Amino acid sequence: MSRPSFFYRNSLSIVLITLMIISLTGQFFTGWKTENKELIENGQAALKLNEYIYSGHFIQATFENWESEFLQMLLYILLTVSLRQKGSSESKSMTEEEDVDREPVAHPKAPWPVKKGGIWLSIYKHSLSLAFAILFLASFTLHFYGSLKDFNNEQMMKSKPLVTPLQYLSESRFWFESFQNWQSEFLAVASLVLLSIWLREKGSPESKPVDMPYDETP
Repeated sequence: MSRPSFFYRNSLSIVLITLMIISLTGQFFTGWKTENKELIENGQAALKLNEYIYSGHFIQATFENWESEFLQMLLYILLTVSLRQKGSSESKSMTEEEDVDREPVAHPKAPWPVKKGGIWLSIYKHSLSLAFAILFLASFTLHFYGSLKDFNNEQMMKSKPLVTPLQYLSESRFWFESFQNWQSEFLAVASLVLLSIWLREKGSPESKPVDMPYDETP
């Protein structure tokens, strides 16, 4: 039997990353036009493409969304360690111990931190949540920076005083941007957890087998 092609072996990540790049490109160009329209209406010079990359408008819009995605994944990973949902394909078994719960054992094909042991193994056991925590904090920081920069640009157009980072932390605008995205991410995950109890998608690992009873947790 021939080995599957590179694309077949990596098709899920390739398609998702391609869709992300297409969407980010669409966001960039439509955001550039939107921002320039507002600048021109306020008597300001339009931004060139390379200038828009560094604008608060683009940075805020991009990392505001990334921040919520990474927060969603971080909390989902951590909550599914100990919490359960009867009948959901997204939940661990209600009674049985699963492979992910057992202590790692060093073997020839094990990742190097498992073979190394000690502090490296301790970190590796939580490396997925740590990675998402770092990505969330980085995105949160960049979202804050972009939002502050965009807010101060608007203040200048209105001939109003600029605000400091500390002052902006108390502004409702920044937290509104965050909370409006956070709530939608939590709703999306909750919908998947609950809908997978009763609904099915044949062939998807996110679904239970089509003939599995509603109250069984895979």
